[in-house]
This record gives sequence, C-alpha cells and structure tokens, in this order.
Amino acid sequence: MQNPYLPYPVRIDEIRTETEDKNLKTFRFVFLNPDDEKKFAYQSGQFAELSVTGKGEIPIGIASAPTEKGFVAFTVNRVGLVSSYLHSMKAGDIMGIRGPMGHPYPWELLKGKNVVIIGGGFAFTTLRSSIVYMLNPENRPKFKEIHVIYGARTPGMLLYKDELAAWEKRDDIHTHITVDGTNDPNWKYNVGFVPTITEKKAPNADADTYAIICGPPIMIKFTQPVLDKLGYGHDHIIMSLENRMKCGIGMCGRCNVGKDFVCKDGPVFTLAQLKTMPQEY
Repeated sequence: MQNPYLPYPVRIDEIRTETEDKNLKTFRFVFLNPDDEKKFAYQSGQFAELSVTGKGEIPIGIASAPTEKGFVAFTVNRVGLVSSYLHSMKAGDIMGIRGPMGHPYPWELLKGKNVVIIGGGFAFTTLRSSIVYMLNPENRPKFKEIHVIYGARTPGMLLYKDELAAWEKRDDIHTHITVDGTNDPNWKYNVGFVPTITEKKAPNADADTYAIICGPPIMIKFTQPVLDKLGYGHDHIIMSLENRMKCGIGMCGRCNVGKDFVCKDGPVFTLAQLKTMPQEY
C-alpha cells in the first residue's frame, strides 16, 4: 500500500506564466518513474499536494485532465513560502507530488446531462480539467450541452487564454468569457461580473441540467441566487471547497466543517449538502 505521506518524485517539464502580473503559473510535471503515473490515477475535481523538499507542501487542484497523458499539471498562485519558492524553480528541477486526494466531480451522475461550468479568477483549474475531459472525443458524446461561463477582473488575469479562444470557436460547447471591466478596444467578449453573465447566458434548469461552480467566495455568494432564479435545485449545484485543504488525508483536522473533513468527504459537495453543514465555508 502506498504510504500517503510519501510523494511521487517528479520533474518540472514546462512552466507557463498565465497572467500579466506573473503571479499565476502553470507547471507541467513528468513522473520520474513511469509506474508512478499509473498509480497517480485521478479524476477531474481532485487535488494533490505539491511537495518541495525543505520548504513544505501546498494543496492544489489538478488542472490537467485524466485524458491528457504523460504529464500532470497544476496552476499555482504565488501567495506564500512554498508557492513563492515553486515560482522560482526552473524546468528540469525535481520535487514531489502527493495524491491524488479527495472526491472528484460526480462524472457518472453527469453522463447524459447538460453541464454548466461557472468559474471565476484562478479557481478555474479543476474546471479546466473538467472541460478538457468532457471535450475528449471519446467522452463528448456522453454529455449533452456544455456551457462555460468564466470571468476575471481584466483580460490579463484570465487563465488558459489560448484554450479559451479555441473553445469559443467550437460548436459543441457554449463558451462565455467575461471580465469585470476593460479599456482594451480589441476586447470582443463580455464585460460584466460572473453572476450577471450567468443570468444572461446560462440555460434555465431542468432535471437534466447540472451546474458546477468554483470561484472566489464573493462570486459564489452572488451566483447562487441567480441559479435559484434560473430554477436550479440545490442538489443540481455542485461546488468545491478545495480552498480549505491542508494535509489532504484527514489527519490535521484543519479542514473540517462540522463533522465532515473536506479533504476526505469532499472537496466536492452539492449545495444541498452544504446547507446541512455549519455555515463556515
């Protein structure tokens, strides 16, 4: 049995700066041992711990999709000791990954359904994974309509710009990109907060429509009433509390909400489940 505290050794294969402030970078990692890649079998919505020797580790949602082989990717915001050190590392450097952890989005439940993805800011990582997974040629027939609503403060703060542009051109996914505001005369997408664009662009709910939402708390707070207005039942709204992650295996007790350990019982919950828990999220 794999020791849950023992990270898999990986090599940084590629680093991409995502945002104009350079505080968000996407790291592609390659497993040093090919068998470890097989052991690191994950699904979209899960997270892992990025481990840097002598510095510590940080829990981050997995940004790559399980359909993307040969690497695993994470988008890291530079906010603390470990993430800042990671931002200073170079391609070729060796570090560790521990996981995968937590429950993924409920993909068996979502088969045959319409899926509405709603994301904001740098919390788009596991949503990017989900979109790539659903658009895989083998998986796309398993889902009905796919809507994506994604926003950031400015165009320069959007993640995965090339992929967003490619999705926007496809006819098998409805992509709605927005920013809070911009002075860019070449901006051709939406301007407005995510809740506002959701109300304008998201389809009305029915029994076959589910929403997956991940973003900053303020975005989620104002998006929930919009989904209520559009008729989404709370059991059809799927959310992630990955921002509460600490050790990842339920030992430190720092991620609990009431009796639930987010790292073991989540981080994916329906809004109906969250409504039964203490209002600590």
